[in-house]
Amino acid sequence: MANSGLQILGFLMALLGWIALIAATIMPQWRMSSYAGDNIITAVAIYQGLWMSCATQSTGQIQCKVYDSILQLDAALQATRALMVVSIVVGIFGMAASTMGMKCTKCGGDDGVKKARIAMAGGFVFILAGLAALVACSWYGNQIIREFYNPLTPINTKYEFGAGVFLGWAGSLLVILGGALLSCSCPRKTTSYKNKGYPKSGGAPRTKAPSSGGREYV
Repeated sequence: MANSGLQILGFLMALLGWIALIAATIMPQWRMSSYAGDNIITAVAIYQGLWMSCATQSTGQIQCKVYDSILQLDAALQATRALMVVSIVVGIFGMAASTMGMKCTKCGGDDGVKKARIAMAGGFVFILAGLAALVACSWYGNQIIREFYNPLTPINTKYEFGAGVFLGWAGSLLVILGGALLSCSCPRKTTSYKNKGYPKSGGAPRTKAPSSGGREYV
């Protein structure tokens, strides 16, 4: 029962992290730049994500624009987009395998050892998905830090970390931890004592009792 509870906890953590990765991939707040001009009315907050960039004015107006061409984007952004999409797709396979291998489900047959191995495979797939998202967020964050401390970058074009990066980090860690818990579903090795003359406790060989029908007379 404890192993089943561990599987459910790991699956829920991985599922929550996978949903967080989807939300982080969609949202445009991966990096933000707040620049206020001489007049506070002209204050503009610029957000850039993986798919679009948005500008929010002090009056409350929000304008978003999807990137026109993939070829115009830098290599770091393209790699981040690819890794996040790969992480989400791999997470789908991880959920499918984990659902089949969990003890609380009817899928995958009644063989406990086989289901435990399937659950372990799903956990490893979740870990792979989390690592892909972790690399993507860390790569994008490193790019932000390098551009921020670059002396050639103008002050009004420097960006800081947005909510999307932090949400991606949190989601990737949850997916990795959930996959690690699912990977702990190691099948126990059981020894079969059928058709052997030894009891399961390891005692002396079993001997057949003499039948009462075969009496000897002297």
